[in-house]
Amino acid sequence: MLSIRSSVLCCLVVLGFVAACGGDSPSRPTDKPDASVPLTCDSAGSTLCGDSCVTTASDPKHCGGCDKACATGEACEGAVCVALCQINDQQVTAGTVNAANACEQCMPATSATTWTQRADGTSCNPGQVCSAGVCSPKCFIGGEVYAAGTPNPANVCEACVPATSTTAWTARASVPLLVGGTDIAAQGWATVAQAPNTLTYGADHVRLATSTNSGGRTSGQLLITRANAFDATKPFTLHVTMQVESANTHNSLDSGAAILGSFTSPFGNSTDRSQMIYLDSAAIGWADDTQAAAFSVTDGAYHVYELAVDAAKVATVSIDGVAKLTRNNFTATGTIAIGDQTNDPNVDGAVRIKSVERLCP
Repeated sequence: MLSIRSSVLCCLVVLGFVAACGGDSPSRPTDKPDASVPLTCDSAGSTLCGDSCVTTASDPKHCGGCDKACATGEACEGAVCVALCQINDQQVTAGTVNAANACEQCMPATSATTWTQRADGTSCNPGQVCSAGVCSPKCFIGGEVYAAGTPNPANVCEACVPATSTTAWTARASVPLLVGGTDIAAQGWATVAQAPNTLTYGADHVRLATSTNSGGRTSGQLLITRANAFDATKPFTLHVTMQVESANTHNSLDSGAAILGSFTSPFGNSTDRSQMIYLDSAAIGWADDTQAAAFSVTDGAYHVYELAVDAAKVATVSIDGVAKLTRNNFTATGTIAIGDQTNDPNVDGAVRIKSVERLCP
């Protein structure tokens, strides 16, 4: 009887346990993805790489395609790995020009942490090129940087004019031989002088003046001379922009205010002085008195005195574009002179020279 009760009791215990657990059914396992259905990326421009959606246009680990990783220091832009600079805590793409200085750019191969100077001659702004890291109005011609106004070493009638071209020489109308207001010696001029005389500078001119001491048997003399002003074997045209303040009447072959298109040191030889242009107060002429023309020379104004000698050695003198004198067989040395050419007493003058230039063909 005891074993039967025990068996029954055990069964009741087991049944009770089963009944007690019957309210909590064990969870059913999650269905696994169907391998036959491929995964897709919902975002536009995304690509599935492994089990992740990436943007291959900008992801440096998958640049342009899955598992195409960019190197250290590179970024992915437009599906291409590009080098970077890290400047002032900013990422800068290789080749980017510094917004604060157009002559600097990001060049990681040179420096990944600072801006690098662009090569001299690189165009940076209209009419400007880079020079030593600075954008300047200069020219870059034949592998060299030239400052604005620099003449072509092979042709002085061409110069660097950045506003016209930064990569080629620009033709110019004339070659300056003297610029008033600046040191004439620095411009290649010398002086022939005898006291009393003065040479002074104004803002835009050089002033030459001579005088005669009371009772003096000679007077002051002051010529400024410029060697190699032109090629004496070729035609030439000179412009002298000058104001004649005063001038005594000339003597034959002498003048207190003169322009010599040919000069031989120290005072000019007989040929130079014969074809010298004298300037009296109311007339202009050749110093050998072969020809003269009336003109109000000392009217207080600046005038352009032109001496043009052609291939046939015919010389023409014009004032402000109006022809006044002509002469055949003009002989030139390439050296010119301006001022008081004589020490004759009371043959003096005072002139202000603003500019002297040789016209280009």
